[in-house]
Amino acid sequence: MTIVHANNDNFTTNGHAMIPMFFINGVSLGAIVVWITIQLYGWSLRKQNKIHRRNLLRGLGHKEDDDKTVLGFFHPYCNAGGGGERVLWTAIAHVQRTRPNVVSVVYSGDTDATKQEILAKVQSRFNIELDHSSLEFVFLHSRRWVEDSAWPRLTLLGQSIGSMWLAWEAMSKLIPDLYIDTMGYAFSFHIASLLGRAPIGAYVHYPTISTDMVKRVQSRTRWHTNTDSISSSAFLSQAKLLYYRVFMYYYAVSLRTASFLMVNSTWTKEHIDAILQYSNPILDILNLLPPLVLLKLFTSDSAPKSATIVYPPCDTKELSLFGLEKRERVILSLAQFRPEKDHSAQIHAFHQLLEKHPEYKTDKHLGVRLLLIGGSRNEGDAGRVAQLRGLVGELGIEDHVEFIVNAPYATVLDWLSRASVGLSTMVDEHFGINIVEYMAAGVIPVTHASGGPLKDIVVPLGGEITGMWVFQHLLGIDSGTSPFEIGYHAKTPTEFSEAFHRVLSLSADEEPSNAA
Repeated sequence: MTIVHANNDNFTTNGHAMIPMFFINGVSLGAIVVWITIQLYGWSLRKQNKIHRRNLLRGLGHKEDDDKTVLGFFHPYCNAGGGGERVLWTAIAHVQRTRPNVVSVVYSGDTDATKQEILAKVQSRFNIELDHSSLEFVFLHSRRWVEDSAWPRLTLLGQSIGSMWLAWEAMSKLIPDLYIDTMGYAFSFHIASLLGRAPIGAYVHYPTISTDMVKRVQSRTRWHTNTDSISSSAFLSQAKLLYYRVFMYYYAVSLRTASFLMVNSTWTKEHIDAILQYSNPILDILNLLPPLVLLKLFTSDSAPKSATIVYPPCDTKELSLFGLEKRERVILSLAQFRPEKDHSAQIHAFHQLLEKHPEYKTDKHLGVRLLLIGGSRNEGDAGRVAQLRGLVGELGIEDHVEFIVNAPYATVLDWLSRASVGLSTMVDEHFGINIVEYMAAGVIPVTHASGGPLKDIVVPLGGEITGMWVFQHLLGIDSGTSPFEIGYHAKTPTEFSEAFHRVLSLSADEEPSNAA
C-alpha cells in the first residue's frame, strides 16, 4: 500500500506538472498555426496586389510597366478640413513637385464624397491645387469602427482594434510601397507590416495615449477622457490606471514597428520619445511567453529611438498682407468641433467677460462678439455643435455668439482679416496651426498655457515673457519702436476672460501696426 500510495503521489504530482506544460504546448502550437495562416493569407494578398496595382496605374493613365512608386497615406478623415488635413495635402503636393515617379494614394473613409469633390474642397479650404494624374483614393467602408461612438467603453482599445480592421480593408484593396499613417493609428502598423510587408512611417499629431493622461487618472482628475464616474471611484481609477499602462506598453510596441516617426511639436516629441522608451517589467516577462512572444516579430530592425520634429505647414503669405487697422471687436475661434477643443470653455469664458463688463453687451461701440468657426466631421461633431448652441441659449448670450460650420477657406481668411482676438482653449494642443494663423494675420492670440502654443508658438522673445510687452520685430518691425502685446496664456475661464478684456482695452498706440 505504501508503495502504491507513493506511486499515486508521484503520478498526481507529475500529472499536475503535465497540465501547465500541456497548456503551454497547446498555446504554442495554436500560435504557430495562426502565424502560418496569417503568413499564407498575407502572401495571397500580395499576389493579388499585382492586379490592384495594375488597375491603379491604368486608371490614372499610366502604363503598367511604368517605374512608379506607390506612396500610401492612411488618413480615414481626409475630407475633414482641419490642420491635420493641411499637413496631408501639403505633403502630397510636395511629393508631386519633387518626385514625379511617385503615385500618392490616400486611404479614405469619406465614402460620401468623390475624388473630384474632395480635391475641390482641398482647393477651396487650403488653396492647394493637386495633380489628379498622380493621386488616387482607396475608399474604405469600415471607418465606423474607429469612431469614438462605436466604443462607449474602452474607447482607446476599441478604436485601436478598429484601426487594425480598417487597415486590413486598406491592404486588401491596395498594398503600397511605403505606408505612412498621418492620423495617429499606430496599431494599424502591424497590419501593413504583417500582411503587406510594407515599410512603415508616421506623422504623429497627437499621441493616442500620453503620460499626462496617465497622471490625470492617477491623481483622479476629472477630464473628458476621465469622467466623474471614474475619477470619483478609487477602485475604478486603479482599474483604469492598469488599463492605461497596459495600453501604453503595446502602443510603444506599435510605434517601434515604424522605420521613422515625425511629430509636429516639442510637446508631441517629448511624449512620443517617453513612450518609445516605456517598459514594464511584468509585461516584459509575459511577452517572452507564447503567443505574445510573436510580437517581437513586429518590431522594426530600424525602430526609431526618438521622433523628429517637422513643424506643420502654415501658409502665412496671404495672412501677413492683412491690414491691422480698424479691426472689429470679434473674438475668433478656429477649431474643429471635437471634444478636446473644449468649445464650452470658450463660451463660459466669453460669458464671464460679458458679466464682468456689461458694456460689451449694451454699448454699440464697445460691443463684442464670439465667432466659432470649425469643421464638423460626423454626427458626433454635429451633436456637439447642437449642444454648444444650447449652452449659448442657456447663458442668454445668443445675440453675441455666432457659429460657422465647415466654412470655406475664403470665409476663414475674411474673418482672420477682421478679428481682434484669436482664441484656443484646448489643453495640451499638440501644435496649433490656428495660433500661427492668428499671429500672421495680426490677430492677438489668447491660448491655453500648455502644449505647442506654450512651448513652440507664443513663446518668450528677446528675453521678454510672452504675454508681457515684447518688441514689434516679431512681425519684422524695427525693435526701436513702441512695444505691444503679442499674446496671452490662460488656464481657467476667468483668466481667459481677463485676457480678452486686456486685449480689447488696448489703446491705438498699444495695438500692433501694419507689418507689411
